[in-house]
Amino acid sequence: MAHPGSQLLWKGYLLGAFAATAVYFLIPADSWPQTIWNVLVGYSASAAVLVGVRRFRPPIAAAWIWFAIGMFLNTSGILVEAVVLRVLRQEISPSLADICYLGIYPTAAIGLALLIRRRVARRDWAAVVDATIISTGLALLSWVYLIRPAAEDQTLSLLGHAANIAYPIGDVLLLSLMIRLLLGSVYRTPTDRLATAALLLILAGDVAWAVVNQLAWVVGPYSTRLLHMVFMVAYVLLGAAALHPSVRTVGEGVPRHPRLSLGLLMLLTAASLTAPAVLIVQSLRGDVTDGLAIAVGSVVLFLLVVTRMAQLLRQVEQQAAMLLSLSQVDELTGLANRRALSTELPRAIERARRDRVPLSIAMLDLDHFKRFNDEHGHPAGDRLLRAAAAAWRGQLREVDQLARYGGEEFIVLIPGADAARGYDVLARLQRVTPVGQTFSAGLTTWDGLETSDEMIIRADLALYEAKHSGRNRIVVTTAPGESDPAATPVAR
Repeated sequence: MAHPGSQLLWKGYLLGAFAATAVYFLIPADSWPQTIWNVLVGYSASAAVLVGVRRFRPPIAAAWIWFAIGMFLNTSGILVEAVVLRVLRQEISPSLADICYLGIYPTAAIGLALLIRRRVARRDWAAVVDATIISTGLALLSWVYLIRPAAEDQTLSLLGHAANIAYPIGDVLLLSLMIRLLLGSVYRTPTDRLATAALLLILAGDVAWAVVNQLAWVVGPYSTRLLHMVFMVAYVLLGAAALHPSVRTVGEGVPRHPRLSLGLLMLLTAASLTAPAVLIVQSLRGDVTDGLAIAVGSVVLFLLVVTRMAQLLRQVEQQAAMLLSLSQVDELTGLANRRALSTELPRAIERARRDRVPLSIAMLDLDHFKRFNDEHGHPAGDRLLRAAAAAWRGQLREVDQLARYGGEEFIVLIPGADAARGYDVLARLQRVTPVGQTFSAGLTTWDGLETSDEMIIRADLALYEAKHSGRNRIVVTTAPGESDPAATPVAR
């Protein structure tokens, strides 16, 4: 349970930082007080992350330190840009401010990569394919509407082109890593939710600025403040995420359900339709300018979708095989169950018919099992069943089959054995029955005509006679409706 002081720390920071962000909207635009206030909010968020790392010692402290460095660099870009424009009075692009702004991409990418390495199963190829499908769709949109227009802008220098292209590429990189992280885990702590919301806001702010720049919109002072506040809120959320006590559990083993949820299916569908949607839009405009990119995107998305379908089919086949196996195995003893026996016995009869060899089955019932349960308890009764099953199975051949028929009843299928051979097998099993227990058994040999159900009925009738003749004995039926009158208790 989290200490009350820890709860007070992150809640107090969150409320105070949000209040400071709201005050920012009231400060005169393009003024030094506004710039300094913005920078202080960002620096305080970086400091909050470092305080959280020092206080709670999260398992992946390096990831949070990289996040703090990224926020510090990005926030410093605001101060550097103000100095360049207001003090040096230089209208250059790119400037040192762009280097600071771009610093958040490699630092945040390293932090996300560290989280992915610790939290996500490396062999979760389904999540890898899902993340790649979504990232490919986003990359195509970014290329068509952000990267290519920036690359073709004749008013920019070579460095200007590089800087303008770096922003959308960095956004796609971070979003791809976030998707991989989210698809690889399902457990969500408050720290998870706060950090995810922070990174999404940063990306949303970047996209908003990119759209504004590409469309050459003139943004008023209030709109500019709102865009700045998007980043401020994002940094506040990331600081609160590091100060929350649940940061201690980030990076621990996180389970992932392999199912394809409705939300994920809709997201994958939208990503897969990105290429044809872009082609339709450009065709309606009468100017298909990105035919090659759309074609490449379509091919990649098609191959990824086919790969995902193959994974789903393989998963369904594996689960079907697992269900079939579970449906034929007794959970307590690990033996074949009644369902499996009903399948295997007719096959054994058919093989005996074809090969002209005998086939015997025996039904076993542990003597006085109810009394054993009453005296020692049901857990002890379960242990007896497991121990008896293991001991008996160790005395049988590989071709023989031992199945739990129900309760304390078992059936032994003995191919190639006549009544005498079957009796010897049961006598051997009786001698290894654990904790001094005994069993009664009814043994029958296939007469060449009867069905599997008729054989089981005969064995059951023989077992009934064994139990009512004093238990701890084997009754052998020599023909339908007959039993061996000489059956005696088995010596141990």
